[in-house]
Amino acid sequence: MHKDITNIEHLYDCYHRDVYHFALYYTNSREEAEDITQETFFKVMKQLDKLKDMDKVKTWILSIARNTAVDIHRREKVKRLLIEKLSWQPVLKEVSKPLEFIEKNEQWQIVQEALMTLKSHDRTIIICRMLKDYTIQETAEILGISEVKVRVDFHRAMTRLRKKVGRDD
Repeated sequence: MHKDITNIEHLYDCYHRDVYHFALYYTNSREEAEDITQETFFKVMKQLDKLKDMDKVKTWILSIARNTAVDIHRREKVKRLLIEKLSWQPVLKEVSKPLEFIEKNEQWQIVQEALMTLKSHDRTIIICRMLKDYTIQETAEILGISEVKVRVDFHRAMTRLRKKVGRDD
């Protein structure tokens, strides 16, 4: 038992940032990313004995993170829809921000909003390949699909993302 606890601590130390960043890109919410990270490592701890190839531990953990993100995001989306339908939303007061901060983050906001409108699979592929710089092989292992499918789906997802942000090049 002590060896398992040490092992999970080591895995957490090595991969929690990767999981958190993946979840943050996926959800665009720090709170949801923290929840996903916590839930992922809880699942890793429960399933650690099922890991057969330590060389693939990173992709194994990230595939658990992906599945956890999809599950949590689906649950949160239902909650948000219910809250929006059942509650009155007050108008937020305008917050003054420095102009350079707005300009710097404006492009990211556009991309993030477009990313959030994509299907989960497309969003995951773009996160893995573009934002986290995972290889095609790592992305394929995380998603549980072939490398050829990663290439094709990535190309299609990027085409859809470009259309959403108004760049059809």
